[in-house]
Amino acid sequence: MSVSNSYNTLSTLTVDGKTYRYHSLKAFADNSGIDISRLPYSMKILLENLLRREDGVVVKKEDIEAVARWDARAEPDQEIQFMPARILLQDFTGVPAVADLAAMRSALNRLGGRPSDINPMQRADLVIDHSVQVDQYGSELALKANSVLEFERNHERYQFLRWGQSAFRNFSVVPPATGICHQVNLEYLAQVALVNTVEGAGGGEWVLPDTLVGTDSHTTMINGLGVVGWGVGGIEAEAAMLGQPCSMLIPQVVGFRLTGALSPGATATDLVLTITQMLRKKGVVGKFVEFYGPGAASLNIADRATIGNMAPEYGATIGVFPVDEQTTAYLGLSGRGKVVPLVEAYFKGQELWRSSDRPEPVFSDTLELDLADVEPSLAGPSRPMDRVRLKEVRGSFRRQLVTLRQQDAAHVDKETLNRWLGEGGAPVTVAPELMAEHPDKGLGSLGQCVPVRQPDGTSYNLCHGSIVIAAITSCTNTSNPSVMIGAGVLARNAVRRGLQVRPWVKTSLAPGSKVVTDYLAAAGLTPYLDALRFHLVGYGCTTCIGNSGPLADHISRAVVEGDLAVAAVLSGNRNFEGRINAHVRANYLASPPLVVAYALAGNINIDLTRDPLGTDPNGEPVYLKDIWPDDKEVAELVQSCVHAESFATNYADVFHGDDEWRSLIVPSGELYQWQEDSTYIKEPPFFLDLPPEPQQVPDITGARCLALLGDSITTDHISPAGSIGKATPAGRYLMSLGIEPKDFNSYGARRGNHEVMVRGTFANTRIRNALVPGVEGGVTMFFAKGDGSGKQMSIFDASEQYRAEGTPLVVIAGKEYGTGSSRDWAAKGTKLLGVRAVIAESFERIHRSNLVGMGILPLQFLPGESYKSIGLNGTESFDLTGLDAVTPGQNLAVKYTGMDGSTGSFTVLVRIDTSNELDYYHHGGILPFVLRQFLKS
Repeated sequence: MSVSNSYNTLSTLTVDGKTYRYHSLKAFADNSGIDISRLPYSMKILLENLLRREDGVVVKKEDIEAVARWDARAEPDQEIQFMPARILLQDFTGVPAVADLAAMRSALNRLGGRPSDINPMQRADLVIDHSVQVDQYGSELALKANSVLEFERNHERYQFLRWGQSAFRNFSVVPPATGICHQVNLEYLAQVALVNTVEGAGGGEWVLPDTLVGTDSHTTMINGLGVVGWGVGGIEAEAAMLGQPCSMLIPQVVGFRLTGALSPGATATDLVLTITQMLRKKGVVGKFVEFYGPGAASLNIADRATIGNMAPEYGATIGVFPVDEQTTAYLGLSGRGKVVPLVEAYFKGQELWRSSDRPEPVFSDTLELDLADVEPSLAGPSRPMDRVRLKEVRGSFRRQLVTLRQQDAAHVDKETLNRWLGEGGAPVTVAPELMAEHPDKGLGSLGQCVPVRQPDGTSYNLCHGSIVIAAITSCTNTSNPSVMIGAGVLARNAVRRGLQVRPWVKTSLAPGSKVVTDYLAAAGLTPYLDALRFHLVGYGCTTCIGNSGPLADHISRAVVEGDLAVAAVLSGNRNFEGRINAHVRANYLASPPLVVAYALAGNINIDLTRDPLGTDPNGEPVYLKDIWPDDKEVAELVQSCVHAESFATNYADVFHGDDEWRSLIVPSGELYQWQEDSTYIKEPPFFLDLPPEPQQVPDITGARCLALLGDSITTDHISPAGSIGKATPAGRYLMSLGIEPKDFNSYGARRGNHEVMVRGTFANTRIRNALVPGVEGGVTMFFAKGDGSGKQMSIFDASEQYRAEGTPLVVIAGKEYGTGSSRDWAAKGTKLLGVRAVIAESFERIHRSNLVGMGILPLQFLPGESYKSIGLNGTESFDLTGLDAVTPGQNLAVKYTGMDGSTGSFTVLVRIDTSNELDYYHHGGILPFVLRQFLKS
């Protein structure tokens, strides 16, 4: 809390007979003479954060005034230090975070410090939600079977987290099978107005806005509740847990004005896909987005949370809605009615409450959407911002197919190809999977089908576009009762018409919390979802994170045999290449009702606005419009079946877990006893042999390019989260330890083992390294010293050979490098491969920060330049000098020497953006910096 209080803002608030301290924004405006009435909501939250923490050192008077006098149009250049009130973790990122804290204790013990000093200084909640996989589906036994497998695979990780729960203060763990961290956060953890007891700050209780950072980019889902919070890398979150502020530039704030109301048939999913496309086109990377206008005021919290969730997909740091009556209504509905009086009193007293009486805020830029213009849509086939109207999905897939099979398309006459790519033609009147009987002829292998006979004797053709995965999954949509109940109603209507899901479709229902299954059951819809094989498979982030589980053997064999471009449809937020399943080439995001509809159709290569989903037992075609849920019925079911009692019951013992969780044998002691033979939890190498003081940053000389990459390289490309292949370096490593492929688990589950993770870095099956043109996967060319010919090998093997030679490495890429989840191992693995710098045309916000946090230098080509325009081909060697003296935002010369001895240079921008980041870079990363601060204390 503030020890300076330059503006005399310390105030008190009494609610229900209790008095709380707080720092008043109104008092600041009165005492400073600065008009803040038209500051965006999110900027006022930042201002309060600085007022509360002013100490003249980390937070200075000029920092406060810089926010208060915010220039909406100014390019961000003023650094501030934001301190969140709490931290949210999920288990994929949480395990390595806890491992790093444990390793810091071990290192501090070796260096003569006090290991017990290493604790989260802010409240940290970890929700185990990313470990469950869809191994079993389509039966009532699926939930139990998947749960048993989850514990078998992850018991060592879970023991480690249980140790952390007892060893560290301010650290809580929500056990498996509870829900997705963002939905648990929305439904239970968030308080909107947080009450803290602060020692040494006058005592008593303080009230402040609930703010947070989370180790998952979709932490922004909580923005829908009016809570300002965003995703950071695990590295940055660990630093925040240890009392380090989040260094940031005062952002621009884009206002998104919503008007009108959604038309019948349009869902919150369609709305967020539309918003994502609009904001990506606008360009909001690194900016705050704030929703306002009469349309925003009318949206309920579930719809707002759906929009806030996908801020990473539209590129913004946050996508926030101010607190208002919808907020307090949702708090009451979700069993948190006791906090409503304080929330209302605090936010109204601070003039943070949305009110139509106040003037609209001033924004850096604005855009507008009439909700009535939203129409049913999907996004794909590989990026969440690529919205496709429902009637254009067929064409979208066909264009993708032609791109994938350009050589085959070259043999098709132009007229036939253009007709096939177009949207005309008669509706499909036969089962859509029988592409061989499609009216379009002469398409060659673009119409490829493979006959399949299942073990039960069922026979069919599997073709390009066959949907092999249909998953109702992920935090984005499973938190929203309207779309979930809509899916159930559509399933009911389909069953009543005698429709069935196609036999090749792997179906799953993975809600974000147990509240969902309560209201589906109360609405009488569960039996119909079960009848279509959308049985409950687990509570957690499954298909969206890559935990879709294996396809049936006969399906995967047919896909490989025919080199088929099959599809997945999921109600998630991520559909990047290679993420959902290694066998699936086209992934489309859709609302839960459309997921069910496409499972009935069985093929993405149709137009659901015109073609039938199938035929009823009498041979009559059934169309989507025949079974689409009625909006009024859905609203009535939401009103009657979603109850506060369900929230209260399901979250009553949220930290206790089931018998299996409580029966785990848990290590004890303040120091974790690392097991040499563990294949899940190993001591991270980042603090081994760490000197007490930082060393000079050495220049980079004679560096080789490890990977030459294109645009939109995601953290999934850099650090896969899905299955581990037998032929990969990680798979070979595990087999060398006697681990059978069936027990590999996933990269995400093995994030506590750096030996697996470094071997998985750049190992995505779909990554394309231009050093090895025409080849997909984690391979590169190794150029030994004195040998100009080069040798193809895996990226990991090449890095080991370069390390043996003492050759530093760089990665060169195009635009939007590091798009995707806030995956710390995308930076950690890069560091362990020996990469000293990444040169790209642009960086996604979180990954750039993570690179700095690992002591890797992010460098950006100057505007209009790229490795192609400069004429680089990745075979050059590179020199970067003066690295110990770099400053934030400076220009730096990169010299290069070609294989033929030719030389050249180009200029790059140093993307160390703040003085704090410069300190981290000099220390070799943010965690060595923090560790050394503990040594000095």
